[in-house]
Amino acid sequence: MHEALLQLDSVRLNFTTSGLHILNIAVGFLMFSVALDIKWEQFKHIFKAPKAAIVGLICQFLLLPLFAFLFVWLAGGWITPGVAFGAILIAACPGGNASNFINDLAKGNTALAVTLSAIGTMMAIVMTPFNFQFYGSLYMKHSQFNVPLEIDPLDITKTVLILLGIPIVLGMFITYKYPNFVAKIKKPIKITSLIIFVAVVVLSFQNNYYIFIEYIHLMFIIVLVLNGGALLFSYWLSRACKLGIKDCRTLSIETGIQNSALALALIFNPKIFPPHLQMGAIAFIAAWFAVWQMVVCTGLAFYWRKRPRN
Repeated sequence: MHEALLQLDSVRLNFTTSGLHILNIAVGFLMFSVALDIKWEQFKHIFKAPKAAIVGLICQFLLLPLFAFLFVWLAGGWITPGVAFGAILIAACPGGNASNFINDLAKGNTALAVTLSAIGTMMAIVMTPFNFQFYGSLYMKHSQFNVPLEIDPLDITKTVLILLGIPIVLGMFITYKYPNFVAKIKKPIKITSLIIFVAVVVLSFQNNYYIFIEYIHLMFIIVLVLNGGALLFSYWLSRACKLGIKDCRTLSIETGIQNSALALALIFNPKIFPPHLQMGAIAFIAAWFAVWQMVVCTGLAFYWRKRPRN
């Protein structure tokens, strides 16, 4: 398995500079559509019911990156730096934009889900670069791989700020100034942004289809452990903190669904991951995680939907 992953790390994906620009625009537009749902009043929820929100943010920004680091560290020689960085980067990203929809399917706490998405997205501007740089450096320091971490944290911060910060601030400003107008355009914008992003990902996948099929069996178990661990520890930590079942379901889904769009945009930025690092597996981890998390969390939501919440 390790030898095959080493071959995957050396694979150069078919992704051009123009493709990166299109991906960045698609991600920015997607985050702008997410921001149209964020209102300042939603931040008051954390003060009214701080316990569940605090547990959720701890799961998202403290425990999940730590879990990913421990997983790749304990895996040792079974994995490669590309796999390790892919897992750490996914864990460092904020919750995915589909988590609120899936939370509704699971009959979770909608107000809590929206609050966590809003606060988590804002916090990610700082926490995503920090967690990735911190645990990435820690992994390289304590692993057997003598590959220097040459990633400039300022490049990550600038990219996250452009892809998250600017679209979110713009979306929140427009929502605040023109609420009636936003109410009319919000739904078509959200649908259009999602279609555009999916189309970009599908085209990118089509250009690398044979490579993906050849190595998917190696990615499966890694993503399974990472996503399954996130769902389990967040749920049972919520139970241990004596939160209600609705809150437990919400925190599990919010932790189990990551913003893979942001991860892919960071991965294909040559200033952040220059080709000479030879970490081809990192893109495959993010791409397969994007698919897997939706399948598992949607199935889990339908299962919870049919079960009582007491």
